[in-house]
Amino acid sequence: MGDKPARHPITLKRIIRSLEGMERVEVTRNVPYHDELNLDVYHPRRSAEGSAPAVVIVAGYADVGVPMTLGCNFREMEFVVSLAQLIAASGIAAMTYSTSAPALDAGRVVDFVARRGAEFGIDPGRLGIWAASGNVPVALALLTERRPGVRAAVLSNGYTFDAAGITAVAAAAAAYRFVNATAGKSVGDLPTDVPMFVVRCGRDENAGLNDALDRFVGDAVRENLPITFVNHATAPHGFEINVDTALSHHLLDSMVSFMRLHLGG
Repeated sequence: MGDKPARHPITLKRIIRSLEGMERVEVTRNVPYHDELNLDVYHPRRSAEGSAPAVVIVAGYADVGVPMTLGCNFREMEFVVSLAQLIAASGIAAMTYSTSAPALDAGRVVDFVARRGAEFGIDPGRLGIWAASGNVPVALALLTERRPGVRAAVLSNGYTFDAAGITAVAAAAAAYRFVNATAGKSVGDLPTDVPMFVVRCGRDENAGLNDALDRFVGDAVRENLPITFVNHATAPHGFEINVDTALSHHLLDSMVSFMRLHLGG
């Protein structure tokens, strides 16, 4: 018997959208990006030579402790693997990574792309970030850093910002052990020139998530930020793996198309 527990069933669930051949996309695995941390590059299928845009799939949970709960790390989860495959099969490189300090490591991956992206056929000036659920606070915090090259973000059924006297995001972070990287920040800290595609699951069962998300969307509109918002009215949390309908397929296609539009893929 090994030291690692059996994988939790949730880690074996792939996204409900697939493209022909996406499981055969080329992957460069275990590229060191900081100290002993590694990343995987899912290379896009392309009809012409030249550098490609890339999407970083953001991790909000430290790998330490996660394998003991789920039986694998974040980048080994089939949700993450299949999402990266879908993005790559759509013509955009995708990157997944290990993390010990999520609030710092997302930026370190972006820095790695700036330094060495060209070695992997990636254009460091055309970078997107993608996050769902408890990973969204780290993605939002990364946006507040206003890093050159980050041109678009997809944020799906995620925790966002707490407001004065409201602590739903902080409470969820404590309960589920994701990093509350947006603590002390607000929509006013976000850049005004990075388009965001935001998805809400209308029947999300997580206490306070949609309340915070609704405030986030309203505040973003008041700040006139470039936001595209979709309410998947009948979906529970994690529609990407839980709601296999034509509407969900269309929504995932729209999320990828959004990245292609803004990254030039």
